[in-house]
Amino acid sequence: MKEKSIVVGLDVGTTKVCTIVGIQNPGNELEIIGIGTHPSHGLKKGSVVNIDKTVKSIQNSLEEAKLMAGVDIARSTIGIAGSHIYSFNSSGVVAVKGKEITQDDVDRVLEAAKAVVMPSDREIIHVIPQEYRVDNTAGIKNPIGMCGTRLEAHVHIVTGSISLIQNLVKCVEQTGIAVDHVTLQPIASSESVLSSEEKEMGTLLVDIGGGTTDLAFWKDGSLVHTQVIPVGGNHFTNDLAVALKIPHAEAERIKINHGSVLAEQVNQSAHITVQGIAGTKPREVQLSFIARVLGARAEELFDLVKKSLNERNLNGDITGGIVITGGGALIKGLPELGEYLLERPLKLGYPMAFGGMTNVMQNPKFSTVLGLLLDASNRGATQTVMEDEETIQADLIGKLGESLKSVFKEIF
Repeated sequence: MKEKSIVVGLDVGTTKVCTIVGIQNPGNELEIIGIGTHPSHGLKKGSVVNIDKTVKSIQNSLEEAKLMAGVDIARSTIGIAGSHIYSFNSSGVVAVKGKEITQDDVDRVLEAAKAVVMPSDREIIHVIPQEYRVDNTAGIKNPIGMCGTRLEAHVHIVTGSISLIQNLVKCVEQTGIAVDHVTLQPIASSESVLSSEEKEMGTLLVDIGGGTTDLAFWKDGSLVHTQVIPVGGNHFTNDLAVALKIPHAEAERIKINHGSVLAEQVNQSAHITVQGIAGTKPREVQLSFIARVLGARAEELFDLVKKSLNERNLNGDITGGIVITGGGALIKGLPELGEYLLERPLKLGYPMAFGGMTNVMQNPKFSTVLGLLLDASNRGATQTVMEDEETIQADLIGKLGESLKSVFKEIF
């Protein structure tokens, strides 16, 4: 018998559900042993609209990951996004009980900081400390053990709609898995994409997903601002489907293979053949027309990002530049257009590599789920599974036998 400590990240997105199983090695090294991706049905703009379809999608993704990892999954850390997410900064002050600050004082000051008036239909998802102040000393990251009489905490609070969070948790629990923790998706993406240096400098992470675009702004190593904008990769596809009068799947294929947001960059005389609704003749469309359609939506997206920064007066703080990630960031020309419109250095962010990670995984569309895995591992949310090597082999032989039987049945 072998004992393993595993961690699981589950990203239920608008376009795909992705599960990653990692194993925590004795040296605290994380290694990926299983991954399952499945198209997601039942979500719109990051929120659940159809429970049955969502449960099915999650189940398929989990089965795939279980098969590959060869372990049973009992708990997972899930990501949340959607336009119901609202975040703000708050602060709290307490008097220090003894001579020096203990964990108890830190807990009390965080409680004081999150004691804010909130509508009854919202709940707090995260309370993230930005900095502590002891007496008059600012910029302290960990005050435990310091001497002082007055402890102040500045925190970033993320809230969401209770019913929408419960819907998502319910969908996951219906597949027979407990939810360890709900993490905001842009925070998870930041874990896997941004280096600690980038978080210090003042960097904005823009995670362009299928249904939403998530922003997270980091400065001095702490989270200053998060926001979810309800525009994502699906909007680009829908624009193409409407403009070219073609089905959604065909529009998605064109966006991935031929899409660009810069009309000047594409070959002006190039055409591609598109297939309209079944039964109609295929027709030719100019590549520059496709680029104009996608470019208009990309401009709108970057305008919304700019507006969000201006509202919080954060424009002057972005000294490290902007990092875009997520599946929607893969459209050709998006980094160049973003750099021009936002007037900041901008790059495409790839998740940082760690053990067991293949080239397939080093793709911006897996940023969130890899971040959830890291988040679960950092919080120590591991589960121990027993693995009997003989049973695994017997299991495999059994499965092979079954599939061979069915093949023979079909032949004879």
